[in-house]
Amino acid sequence: MSGPAAEALRARLAAAPTVGVIGLGYVGLPLAVAFAESGATVLGIDLDARRVAGVGAAQSFIEDVPTEALRAVVRAGRLSASDDYGALSHADAIVICVPTPLGKSKEPDISNIIAAADAVASVARAGQLVVLESTTYPGTTQEVLAPRLEARGLKAGTDIFLAFSPERIDPGNRDHTLRTIPKVVGGLTPTCAALATTLYRRITERVIVVSSPGAAEMVKLLENTFRSVNIALANEFAIMCRRLGISVWEVIGAAATKPFGFMPFYPGPGLGGHCLPSDPHYLSWRVRLAGYEPRFIAFADEVNRQMPTYVVQMVVDALNDRERALRGARVLALGVAYKANVADTRDAPALEIIDALVHKGARVAYHDPHVPSVSINGVTFDSVEWSPRDLGAYDVVLILTPHAGYDWATIVEHARLVVDTRNATAGLGRAPHVIRL
Repeated sequence: MSGPAAEALRARLAAAPTVGVIGLGYVGLPLAVAFAESGATVLGIDLDARRVAGVGAAQSFIEDVPTEALRAVVRAGRLSASDDYGALSHADAIVICVPTPLGKSKEPDISNIIAAADAVASVARAGQLVVLESTTYPGTTQEVLAPRLEARGLKAGTDIFLAFSPERIDPGNRDHTLRTIPKVVGGLTPTCAALATTLYRRITERVIVVSSPGAAEMVKLLENTFRSVNIALANEFAIMCRRLGISVWEVIGAAATKPFGFMPFYPGPGLGGHCLPSDPHYLSWRVRLAGYEPRFIAFADEVNRQMPTYVVQMVVDALNDRERALRGARVLALGVAYKANVADTRDAPALEIIDALVHKGARVAYHDPHVPSVSINGVTFDSVEWSPRDLGAYDVVLILTPHAGYDWATIVEHARLVVDTRNATAGLGRAPHVIRL
């Protein structure tokens, strides 16, 4: 640890610090609750009045945060929420967890980071730690955050301390949680890294320190690009296997028995969630500026983005084989969330699939126990109720999200035609009216 200011901050971070968390979404709220449970006083900042009100009422709006856990820290005075950045002047550490979407041309949109950095800079003081968790391109921490803080007369690494630590939240995952997933930290200086390590050791079992914020930013992009590329490979195998009359699920299951050199990834109707559809493009954009064209990323994106169209064609073909047109056909889509057992519909492929089916003349209804209503291309759809005897009224039941609450055997028994894009009906044997991806 270098200098008395850093040592004093380290002591506060290890004892009972005040921590500001900017952005109370899928990343920020679990983080805020975890810090509050560790004994810190947490100030949550969000410009969404509904989120601020939710914290104030101790009503969780994120699946991974039980209302009971939120209520406990709010009633104990450990967590509060506001839209006022001014409160952050009292914080020992400030963690930025704002969304980073793509622009229309797939270029990074870091406007939320810039806005948060400007807001932090307006109240920053010496002796604070600022950590960026939002996924972004390598260089953001040093090129965007540091100059804004130093414009206040605060020398980064000496007066104020700066680090990047990529979020690794997996919504709905009960096996790997915020407390068990190792935290990667890259500090602007070794002192910055040491302080960030002290902060995160309050809430996680293991902290891995890398050499710089840029390296930590790149770690996140590698993780998600790895998944994107391998899911694209699985999707292309699904297309090839279907052409050859082979079950891709059987092939992957058998290959996964190899104890080395293979890791199973599975096909599906398309990529969803905030990370996988967008994060690799942050890397593509950055390395293009350095004069290199990343071909794997572009091809994986091409394969993955064609999957919703491919699923629509599967429905068309399945109906056509039964002398039924898609136009006028009744379709029940099961699941619109991007993954099982969550309510998150960000970039969910189900939305694109339903929109395409509607535009082709199908009469589409959906059911999702986690998503009571959803807006698709400006039209609001409400989740419908159904019973097994209702399934026969639909020309096709389209499985898009394999939520745990569905009774697949009953669905297969009563549906006239099932198109299964998730292998949810595995184990039920082969049936001529069940078409699997």
